[in-house]
Parts: sequence; structure tokens; C-alpha cells
Amino acid sequence: MRNDEMPVSAAIRRQTIDYGIKTLRSNNKLIRDLKRDHTPSYHGFRLWPSSWLLMDFIKHKGLKTGARVLDAGCGWGLTGIYCAINHGSIVTGFDIDAEVFPYLHMHADINGVEISTMNQGFDDFTDSQLRNFDILIGADICFWDSMVASLIKLIHRALDSGVKRVLIADPGRSPFEELGSYFTGKGIGVVRNWNVYHPFTIRGRILSIGSL
Repeated sequence: MRNDEMPVSAAIRRQTIDYGIKTLRSNNKLIRDLKRDHTPSYHGFRLWPSSWLLMDFIKHKGLKTGARVLDAGCGWGLTGIYCAINHGSIVTGFDIDAEVFPYLHMHADINGVEISTMNQGFDDFTDSQLRNFDILIGADICFWDSMVASLIKLIHRALDSGVKRVLIADPGRSPFEELGSYFTGKGIGVVRNWNVYHPFTIRGRILSIGSL
């Protein structure tokens, strides 16, 4: 049997399991098949390490069961899937690039959860939409200087609309540090160093605002 004829059951075995979720490897047939038809832009073409930083932070700090989670710039959706599996969260992922959603839904399917999706950017949310969520999360979403102002506005609108917790993880890029400095300067945010060692060594920073 050729590699491209590998049955789905065998393809699913080409995966890793960390933090209770299954993650398909880049050489997995299911991922390779998706890449033939779906080509994300805006850097949504792969899994990004800060997702695991955020999973680990939530694992240690806790999350109220059944919390309504909005996953900003969700990409392939791993952190939201983690929240759904381990905390019974009701998760919606949004991304400006709809081409990432087939990868998100593939991972949701193999993990046995449902994740809603919205094709929107940071500037597109209305107050009425944000009122439907308890927590706003994001991993590796502040990598361009132009994103800082949009994220500041989104986070302010989210908090004003009743979102109680905001968590943003990043390796520590300069736009993220600017975002963190803004909210720490306002006295409503804390930036922490955070490291994990599975699925590999990842070092980064987490902006935490509010609590649940």
C-alpha cells in the first residue's frame, strides 16, 4: 500500500497526545490532504507553540466548568479544544482567515468535541457578540505592530461587555510586550513568564487580565 493510500485509522495514529488532546502531526495524511485544498494565510498554516503555554497556564490556574470561551485568532483551535475537553467549555473560535477552519474542525472531530467558528477580525466584533462570552483567549496573535491597537480595543470592548478573563500567550515578541505594558500600566493586567516541557520545551509570556 502506498503512503497516500493509508487508511484513516492508520493516519490518525500519526499524532501526539499532550494535555489530554490529540494533535495531528504535519506528516499525517489527514493534514496533507487538507493542505491540498486549503491554504491559510496570516500564518495560519501550522500549529504555534504558545497554544501549549496557554493550555498549561489554564491547567494550573483553573477554569470554571462550562465557561463560554472565545478563542481569538484561533488558527487550528488547539487551546479551545483543550478547554472543551478538560473544562467542559463552550468554545467559539474566530479567525480572519476561514481557510484555517477545516484544520480546526479536523482536530475537533478526532477529539470528540464541537467548536463553533466565526470568520471575523479583531476589529469586527460588536458589543452584543462579546456579551456571549466569559473568557477571551489567544495564542500567538500579537506578532505585528499593527495588531496592538486592534487588540487593545478588542480587550477593552470585551471587558466592558462583561468578559471576566483575558489570557494572551506569546513567545515575547515586541508587539506583545507593548500590549502587556499597556494593560499592566493601566493596573488591570499581569504579564508572567511561563515555560512548558511537553510536547517540547517552550518558553514565553502570558498576559492575564481579570479572573473567573
